[in-house]
Amino acid sequence: MNDFIVGLIVGLAVAVVLAVALLSKAASAKKQAKAEVEKYKRMLQDRMELESDGLTKLKGEVEELKKQNENLRISLNTMSQKPGRKEMQRLDVYQTAAERLSINSPGFAPVWQAALKESEAEFRKTFLGLNPYLRKHISTKTSDAVLIENDDEGSL
Repeated sequence: MNDFIVGLIVGLAVAVVLAVALLSKAASAKKQAKAEVEKYKRMLQDRMELESDGLTKLKGEVEELKKQNENLRISLNTMSQKPGRKEMQRLDVYQTAAERLSINSPGFAPVWQAALKESEAEFRKTFLGLNPYLRKHISTKTSDAVLIENDDEGSL
């Protein structure tokens, strides 16, 4: 039995040494895993902070661009509604149409030039010189009455 007890003690001693070695190895692996988890946590936290900062900057830029877009939209509406803007657009359309007619219709150009000269003369007569001055200082009812009387005298 003595050999049995010695064998048992040697076996238990080997088992205790192996158990201590395994526990030491497990503790070391646990420390290593904990360190790795901490490393990943720091990396994740850094990444989340960077993404949060980037997202905040992007949101700020989006808000700024929305404000600029709204300001530009308002400016565009204001510019398109300025006095004379629509008239200038219409004049441009008329000019393009007149140019196309001059090119496509051979008899149009001389007639157009004559009509243009007549219109310019009428414009000068209506808006420049003595007629507008008289119209401004003499009421239209009075001048209409004078014109009617002059026509009646001329027909007699």
